[in-house]
Amino acid sequence: MEEKLSIKALAKMIDHTLLKAYVKNEDFEKICKEARDYGFKMVAINPAAVKLCKKYLEGTKVNVGAAIGFPLGQNTIEAKVYETKDSILNGSDEIDYVINIVELKNGNLAYIEKEMREIVGVCRENNVTSKVILENCYLTYEEKIEVCKIALKVKPDFIKTSTGFGSGGATVEDVKLMKSIVGKEVKVKAAGGIRNLQTCLKMIEAGAERIGTSSGVKIIEEYREFLKK
Repeated sequence: MEEKLSIKALAKMIDHTLLKAYVKNEDFEKICKEARDYGFKMVAINPAAVKLCKKYLEGTKVNVGAAIGFPLGQNTIEAKVYETKDSILNGSDEIDYVINIVELKNGNLAYIEKEMREIVGVCRENNVTSKVILENCYLTYEEKIEVCKIALKVKPDFIKTSTGFGSGGATVEDVKLMKSIVGKEVKVKAAGGIRNLQTCLKMIEAGAERIGTSSGVKIIEEYREFLKK
């Protein structure tokens, strides 16, 4: 697989991430420049920085993605829908939202489906990519399966392993499980703890079609060196 994947193709699978609370505008400018220079698919940021990053990325093919209900998912459906609409209005091309884990733990699958349908619906109406974050580190095997089954019905563009702020990140096992349920109907994004080329390629081999990481530059440079050998 490594031989078939070009540097450009790998870069197009990376969502270049900056979701920390204590950064400055120059940090956003830096990740946007890196995203332009390396050809990453998207910059992943919190909603307040959408307008700024959209400005920095004007005239490029790099998408701006907003994290909704982040990182805990404990907002009402109405709040998440508003946040989604507001982010799109400000220029978001992609939306990554965190499910309400409490309602999943309560066994309220109807709530999880309603939330997904409403947020994905807004994205679809606006031709914006939708990603559903499961935060797998807090879920049982059965809960992961249930959310994937709901996704198979609702059909967001992606289901995603993690926020990167939980007690654990992406695992090969989770990516394989998620992909085994949704198949070709929904794509899988692996995120959380992906800090080097080896881990990145393992996630892709397991079925991930998008990688969320703050180590995108490091991964591409490692791959560049790998291809020289």
